[in-house]
Amino acid sequence: MPLFRQLEFAFHTVAASLWDASRFAQRSGYRKVDLEIQARELLCSFGAKRIATELRVEWDPRLQTAAGRADYRQKLISLNPRLLQFPTEIDRTLRHELAHILAQFRAGRRSILPHGVEWRHACRDLEIGDEKRCHNLPFPVSERARRYLYRCPKCRRDFHRTRRIRRAVACLDCCRNHNGGEFDARFRLIPADRDLEALR
Repeated sequence: MPLFRQLEFAFHTVAASLWDASRFAQRSGYRKVDLEIQARELLCSFGAKRIATELRVEWDPRLQTAAGRADYRQKLISLNPRLLQFPTEIDRTLRHELAHILAQFRAGRRSILPHGVEWRHACRDLEIGDEKRCHNLPFPVSERARRYLYRCPKCRRDFHRTRRIRRAVACLDCCRNHNGGEFDARFRLIPADRDLEALR
């Protein structure tokens, strides 16, 4: 089963349909107050009270393959309504996304990697120390999700993207293994078709 980006309560039954989940999210105005309170309490317990008061948690039916998304600037955690079909995954996804918020709060203005050391430390604090960058939930994959394919010129790993990459993005594993986790242009992702042409 393919892995997708990561890298965040059943109202009828555990097997609630995606249609019902989307209707619930829209009818409730997207806000998820009980998860919001939980997330705020967790942030406060780690000394992040300032950002905790601004944090919002919402269902976002626009998410397709991602289980959740964290936006530090907007102080927003978005969760995929499909998680309603997997109630045991909701808390873990919330903590995964909250770890992004907590890690950036601790880093201040310093730029950090999305799933770097700071995020891993935050995951351990939030009691999900074994968290992976990607989920393996059986969310349907749209053709749009497979539209762009990029490849690392070093390890040859493929990266599927829903949108064209318009900035310098490098293979995280290669940057960690060969450059101490810092960005290295040698491992910058290139379109897979361009990579195939270079091999001819």
